[in-house]
Amino acid sequence: MTPRMSPPEKGSPVTGPSLLDGVSLPAAAILDSALANNIAWMQRYADDHGARLAPHGKTTMTPALFRRQLDAGAWGITLATAVQCAAAFAHGATRLLMANQLVGAPNMAIVAGLIERGADYCCVADSAANVAALDRFFGERGLTLQVLIELGVPGGRCGVRDEAALATLIDAIAAAPALALCGIEGYEGLIGGEHAANEVRAYAQRLVVTLRGLMDAGAFADRKPIVTAAGSQWFDLIAEAFDQADLRANCTPILRPGCYVVHDHRSYRDAMAAVKARDPELEGELQPALAVFAHVQSLPEPGLAVVAMGKRDISCDPDLPIPLQRHRSGEPAHPLRQCTVRKVMDQHTMLAIPADADLRVGDIVSFGASHPCLTFDKWRQVLRVDDELRVLEVMPTFF
Repeated sequence: MTPRMSPPEKGSPVTGPSLLDGVSLPAAAILDSALANNIAWMQRYADDHGARLAPHGKTTMTPALFRRQLDAGAWGITLATAVQCAAAFAHGATRLLMANQLVGAPNMAIVAGLIERGADYCCVADSAANVAALDRFFGERGLTLQVLIELGVPGGRCGVRDEAALATLIDAIAAAPALALCGIEGYEGLIGGEHAANEVRAYAQRLVVTLRGLMDAGAFADRKPIVTAAGSQWFDLIAEAFDQADLRANCTPILRPGCYVVHDHRSYRDAMAAVKARDPELEGELQPALAVFAHVQSLPEPGLAVVAMGKRDISCDPDLPIPLQRHRSGEPAHPLRQCTVRKVMDQHTMLAIPADADLRVGDIVSFGASHPCLTFDKWRQVLRVDDELRVLEVMPTFF
């Protein structure tokens, strides 16, 4: 009988460590130098503002990256679901901030198992109904669940919207013996419009004022209460609000951006430019680290190159992929400034090219994306590469 072979994952090294010559393309690759810059830069930024960093792991769900972030000084890892928390814990992350509601008995059972095995876990709550369900489940297990109150914004996602709802929630948690209130949580990323920066500042102050009021009322459990917010767009404004002497001394301010770890080539690039504009003296910046590499497979008509990469390989939301460079083994990379993506299908990308473009079948094109979350989740592994595009590490993902 012929032995069964395990099929290779897409984007795997097959014949050698060179991304251009030895890897089955398409492949998702992270440039190590940019990755190291980003991890160090954001950790330093949080430290300089008296805040802890809990990177949002849902961006990458790549434990090898979690470990690098924790080793660089991160306080813990933020996740969005019970299953994500279980994956992070299984790979060594023991302090888990689930910036989401914990709903449903099966998900509660996953979290209870993590707590029983030593996880320092907390989630958010925004309703008395959820509080009652959590209290009943964890009380029956003989466990204490740490929760954060989520303050929402009109038109946003979850979170209490007004003072009456906040008061009701506070009373519900106080009446739930299996729950321990350990802080305030918010998410500012959906605030937009012409006056977004001012509205983010006001929202951050609302978080701080609410925290102080609850501290004065003795509402929190024994440990220093947490105040946390900050995605990868407005982290500077949240850090500015949290950077106050009494918060540094008596609380645990936590920033939890996620996309910064690999940054991107459009949406967060623009956000970084806005951060620099708000603070012209800020040293350094985040750098795009993630790209998808794929072959030109056909040149069927003038002005068109078909690339063997599609929606199953790279995000098309909120922007179509951005052509970066043409690669040929033994030659310097060549920028593709006049090429644009016209359309992306399941496995094909239609690349509009100028008439004099030096592209051949078999050439390799690298593409950037906006918002890296929706690229990572298309891969069971990503490659960490050096500046010469040699594979340094194959990093599994756990979506």
